[in-house]
Amino acid sequence: MAIGRTRRTQTRVDYWPGFVDALSTLLLAIMFLLSVFVLAQFLLSQEITGKDAVLNRLNDQIDELTSLLALERTSKQDLEDSLANLEASLLDAEAERSRLQNLLESGTGSSAERDSQIGQLSSDLDEERQISQRALSQVELLNQQISALRRQIAALENVLEAAEEKDRESQTKISDLGRRLNVALAQRVQELNRYRSDFFGRLREILSDRPDIQIVGDRFVFPSEVLFASGAAELNPEGQVEMKKIADALLQISREIPEDIQWVLRVDGHTDNIPLSGTGRYRDNWELSQARALAVVKFFIDEGISAERLVAAGFGEFQPLEESDSDEARAKNRRIELKLTER
Repeated sequence: MAIGRTRRTQTRVDYWPGFVDALSTLLLAIMFLLSVFVLAQFLLSQEITGKDAVLNRLNDQIDELTSLLALERTSKQDLEDSLANLEASLLDAEAERSRLQNLLESGTGSSAERDSQIGQLSSDLDEERQISQRALSQVELLNQQISALRRQIAALENVLEAAEEKDRESQTKISDLGRRLNVALAQRVQELNRYRSDFFGRLREILSDRPDIQIVGDRFVFPSEVLFASGAAELNPEGQVEMKKIADALLQISREIPEDIQWVLRVDGHTDNIPLSGTGRYRDNWELSQARALAVVKFFIDEGISAERLVAAGFGEFQPLEESDSDEARAKNRRIELKLTER
């Protein structure tokens, strides 16, 4: 048994030394190739560096040649300009020489030409004298026409002065008529004021039992609560009674006022500054004040007062008697005003 194991051991081959030798040889070959590559790379870089230096020298030479070419072109242009100037000077000199030659050649016949020119000038002078004579004749005619125009202007001035005198007289008459008209108007105003005073005096007597109705200047002021329900524009029974008194007084005084006095009774509607909701019949205080003034006017018309003598106006909340926001001030501002005035 032991003898068999020894025989197998002796018969096994060892490959390792050969593998190591082959690997060493391969490494030596690779290192040799790398050395050759490095050497070739070095030689190639040296060659490229030398060619770059040569190329740079060539570029510098090209730049120098370009500069020289530009200088040559500039010099050529300057020479061409100088040549053109010389040619122009030459042409001028030749033209001057030709002119002098012509003068020299024409000198022999200048006397005859001068004689001809003198004759032509004499003829022209005679024509100018004839033209001047005709012009003098025309000037004389124009002077005569101017004299005639001056006489006509003097006649027109006389007519104008007469017209201005008449105009001054007319202006005097117009001024006098204006003064008379102003006096007549003042008399009419005084008459209307007298009838207004009578009308207001009768209203004071009629409404003496109503302390809530006030007189403010030349107006009668009625609180809206006396005439209308809150937010409404229809006269209530109490308001109709009070307006009936005023209508009767106005009818009575209107019979006494002359027809040529142009008078009207103005009915003004006023509200407080509380805005309406906008959902009711009237959108705002403007419409409510106007509607209340119209209601009073229509009532007066139904009572027999001529519509030509009535005026309705709505002022909303924009003409208050008192600026305060208290309940008392708002109550005073809600009102109907009556005023007898001129149309």
